Amino acid sequence: MMVRDAYDGMKDRDSKVVEFKHPKELEAMLDLGLNKETSDDSLLKICQDIIKYSVKTGHPRFFNQLYGGLDDYSLGGSWLTEVLNTSVYTFEVSPVFTVMEKTLLQKMLDLIGFTDGDAIFTPGGSLANMYALNVARYKRFPDVKKTGVYGLPKLCVLTSEKGHYSMKKGMAFLGIGLDNLVNVKADDKGKMDVQDLENKILQVQSEGKMPYLVNATAGTTVFGVYDPLDKIADICQKYGLWMHVDGAWGGSALLSKTYRGLLKGIDRADSMTWNPHKMMGAPLQSAAFLTRHKKLLPECHSANAAYLFQQDKFYDVSYDTGDKSIQCGRKNDCLKLWMMWKAKGDVGFEKDIDNLFECSRYLAKSVKNKEGFELVVEPECTNVCFWYIPVSMRNQPRDADWWQRLGKVAPKIKEKMTKDGTMLIGYQPDGERVNFFRMIISNLEIVKADMDFVISEIDRLGKDL
Repeated sequence: MMVRDAYDGMKDRDSKVVEFKHPKELEAMLDLGLNKETSDDSLLKICQDIIKYSVKTGHPRFFNQLYGGLDDYSLGGSWLTEVLNTSVYTFEVSPVFTVMEKTLLQKMLDLIGFTDGDAIFTPGGSLANMYALNVARYKRFPDVKKTGVYGLPKLCVLTSEKGHYSMKKGMAFLGIGLDNLVNVKADDKGKMDVQDLENKILQVQSEGKMPYLVNATAGTTVFGVYDPLDKIADICQKYGLWMHVDGAWGGSALLSKTYRGLLKGIDRADSMTWNPHKMMGAPLQSAAFLTRHKKLLPECHSANAAYLFQQDKFYDVSYDTGDKSIQCGRKNDCLKLWMMWKAKGDVGFEKDIDNLFECSRYLAKSVKNKEGFELVVEPECTNVCFWYIPVSMRNQPRDADWWQRLGKVAPKIKEKMTKDGTMLIGYQPDGERVNFFRMIISNLEIVKADMDFVISEIDRLGKDL
């Protein structure tokens, strides 16, 4: 009953997205101590509080992050995953999920154009991007697995200045170093500048460094921009560099015949990150690293643990896929995605993705037509970025002081909407642009009426500022 009420409440547009409390308030209100035994009745009361004070990310008016929504089929898959509680490293302990994962990943590989490639589910897109850094390095210098980094030349990686911060974490984690991550300029729309990419390659080569990977993006975190993949592929081919595409957010456009052209050239990449828990609406977490190179994952990552990966088993040991991963224990992340894909089919998923894009275009048009709203950039993906200008600031000279005051508007409106609980939308600055709203459209149940609500609610919350 409690779970059903939580589920129904999350779907109710008239319910709150969040019942906000400050950290110290929550710590005082919730019985979080672990020293004494607790009755079932008390635990149920605590669970009710957990539901009450948690953010309802399945709510149709949760627009805060690059995920959201709650699909019935995938929720069922998630529950079944927990009941069966297995690790996907060998066929003997995970027979169904091994073959299911194989089928699902091949479907994704085919959509990309990596027909004879390989893939693995990872705990998030950041780890998938780190896989790219590691696998590409091994492809170039296979001895690194045995001898380590000591005998390598001074490697470097090129990425857009608008790329995801996980590349920084990966460079530090793999011992390549932040100083060797080279930022490539983006144009005024946020796309990687291909001429600057080539200039930076030549520059680092002249400095004695060896570039080995270029990280392009299909759907940047803030603006949702797609880098020019075909042109980047030309540069990578010219200089013999691994081309990785971080499609964690925007990769799901591949499911749409209308919008898959945004990823033109993806089939020429060496690898891709794709997070179905973002635009496809699968529950957290569902992310994959996919590559065109068939045998590279096991060659790079295998440790051949004799207690798991015995080669004299009575079944086909090629289905013991765990050694392709950097993990040992690996959660089954495939069932929840497979379940919703099986239910919807390709056509159903295409309709869902098309609807998200159509809602984003509808909102962008509404922003341009509504007084007090101003679009930051035209959307390519389903991110819609805009400023709200209060009545008191309209028709005034846009000098430095005006922009400074405008930068304080979004945080104030965000505070009011959070405390009211009516919706959640993120904001941030970008370069010289002061704080603006970054509206993320990812909940598959969103309709155009929700876009109308966003406009009216921000106007209500901000018009008197």
